[in-house]
Amino acid sequence: MTQQTQTRYRIGGMDCAACAGKIETAVRRIPGVSGASASATAGTLRVDHIDVPLGTIEQALRPLGYTVAPADAAPVAHHDHDHDHDPDHDHDHDHAGHDHGDHNHAPADNHFDLGTGPWWQTAKARLALACGLALLAAYSLGLVAPVLGHWAFLGALLVGLIPIARRALAGAFAGTPFSIETLMTIAAVGAVIIGATEEAATVVLLFLVGELLEGVAASRARASIQGLSALVPKTALLVTGDTTREVPATSLTIGAIVMVRPGDRIPADGQIVTGSSAIDESPVTGESLPVTRQPGDAVFAGTINTSAVLTLRVTAAAADNTIARIVRLVEEAQESKAPTARFIDRFSAWYTPGVLVVGALVAILPPLLLGQAWSEWVYKGLAILLIGCPCALVISTPAAIAAALSAGARRGLLLKGGAVLERLRDITTVALDKTGTLTLGKPLVTDILATTGAEADVLRLAAALETGSSHPLALAILSRAKADGVTIPAATDAAAIPGKGVAGQVAGQSILLLSPAAAAERIALPPDFAARLDGFAAAGKSVSVLLADDQLIGALALRDEPRPDARAGLDALRALGLKTIMLTGDNARTAQAIGADLGLEVRAGLLPADKQAIVRELQSQGQIVAKVGDGINDAPALAAADIGIAMGGGTDVALETADAAILHGRLADIAGMIGLSQAAMANIWQNIAVALGLKAVFLVTTILGITGLWPAILADTGATVLVTLNAMRLLGWRPR
Repeated sequence: MTQQTQTRYRIGGMDCAACAGKIETAVRRIPGVSGASASATAGTLRVDHIDVPLGTIEQALRPLGYTVAPADAAPVAHHDHDHDHDPDHDHDHDHAGHDHGDHNHAPADNHFDLGTGPWWQTAKARLALACGLALLAAYSLGLVAPVLGHWAFLGALLVGLIPIARRALAGAFAGTPFSIETLMTIAAVGAVIIGATEEAATVVLLFLVGELLEGVAASRARASIQGLSALVPKTALLVTGDTTREVPATSLTIGAIVMVRPGDRIPADGQIVTGSSAIDESPVTGESLPVTRQPGDAVFAGTINTSAVLTLRVTAAAADNTIARIVRLVEEAQESKAPTARFIDRFSAWYTPGVLVVGALVAILPPLLLGQAWSEWVYKGLAILLIGCPCALVISTPAAIAAALSAGARRGLLLKGGAVLERLRDITTVALDKTGTLTLGKPLVTDILATTGAEADVLRLAAALETGSSHPLALAILSRAKADGVTIPAATDAAAIPGKGVAGQVAGQSILLLSPAAAAERIALPPDFAARLDGFAAAGKSVSVLLADDQLIGALALRDEPRPDARAGLDALRALGLKTIMLTGDNARTAQAIGADLGLEVRAGLLPADKQAIVRELQSQGQIVAKVGDGINDAPALAAADIGIAMGGGTDVALETADAAILHGRLADIAGMIGLSQAAMANIWQNIAVALGLKAVFLVTTILGITGLWPAILADTGATVLVTLNAMRLLGWRPR
């Protein structure tokens, strides 16, 4: 039995949801295809099929004015030159010169034109210009020789109408008889029949200009996310032994060492080997201020090294770096339709035939039943066909969602589709993991007690014993010593005491760093000192007591501290009226201490299955739950939640296990993500109101005889451009 596969293609010339619908219908009619899903916002097509070659899909889409190429082909601009197929085929639907990050063109030789061009050099722009010049010539000829005016305008009309009618006919044969091209063709031909040739030619020109503007706006939305790809430099300085040479960034392999000079963009995801520098991460994470990165820290491709020479070890190939994953994720998200978009798609499938019926009734019933003039009411019926064009309505939702997904991605907020974006605004409860989500995920030295001498002496001796250890508490002590500029002496005979601590010799003294219980076994701890240690323990801190030759020197308290922005992030969620709760596997005392600091409810000592059960419990109470975690041990709860949000630096697990990911790991970004959802849904409803409102106004004015054909198409074109431009406003969205 032949196995069914899913193949992803890039489509050239698709810039609205109506285009996507025609493509889906045409491809589904191909034998061997069981499903097809096209996304105008991503410029892609997914096909479920059994052994259907690219050429077969190309043959189905070429007559409709679209081109197709494999999804892994390099994104390029669309061709304008001649092809090996029908020389009479017009490419006015191929938005050639737009900045089509998602569009590819595949002529017979499979060579991709790497050149790009401005929108005014596209085939669609040339057609609109030709139609406009023909209309101007017809108007001039009509002034000079009025007897030829009708024929001149008819010629001008045909310049634009023939390509439109050909697409309408191809669409009808491909299973989409009720298309925008069909409505335009019927309206234009009907106008000629009743003697409104001049107006029909004007309507066709306005339609072509509207399509051109629609394509420009759609390509801008695509370019907004594809522009991220341009952040990664084309070349890198590869270090081999004692030599450095320039190589293509795409050739870098995992483990390669590269040098990054001040002012250069980092060419690959990597880990700093040598050097310390401030990194401008704003292109990837939206972080406004440069962040200091040191040896061992991870850095992203496309970020900017601002202050010092760095060497990096590459940790991801070009196809899998953070930028590439973000672009891939957003493209796939744009292919996922939101519930509102799916509803409008279903609605428009009945809407367009309904418009034809209403137009026919308006044209026929008044003359038949009331004896009205046929020419007047046929004219009004044709105008209603133009008013009813569904373009503005159909594009209202996907354009806004595409812009919102792109805006979020450019600020480190990654959402897997319109359904996630739409659902976020309904969240009522946010359940958060502790370690790595509410806290930094690593212990820090929070308190130093010195019974004799200075605190620096306690830190110095403790750091001497811990040098060379990879234990998290040891690393925390060494990090604090480095931050405080403490000189660390050499220790000899350093060794761990299982279950108790570590011992060694420093400058001839026997030094012990022990747990409070182990220290109490060796010496009597002063009551006030013991009380301080109990206070640290009650606050969820780990405590180590320092002894020198069995004399009490001091103690250090360590804890995985809340993120610096944790309180502000939780306050932002509460300001939205959301309930917050901590779900953690950590011990109850530590969790309660952190929870008290941050002011949120705590459930501690949980296994992954327990977290999932609590999420289910909250949902059974009617809560819409967002679960925030690291995407690994929280996987069951992330999957159970209405929305799973992964925190962290763009790891594969974070991007693949949750519905959304916060690249920069800021808690405040959770509220920002919900704010983006609210802004997107408000934008969608604004677009729907504009699209339907203008149609309602012009429907009434047309029936009353106030407006005619060209205002009708201007209203439709204007509504399409308005909703697209309104959606594009979301590209400039910023979290509060």
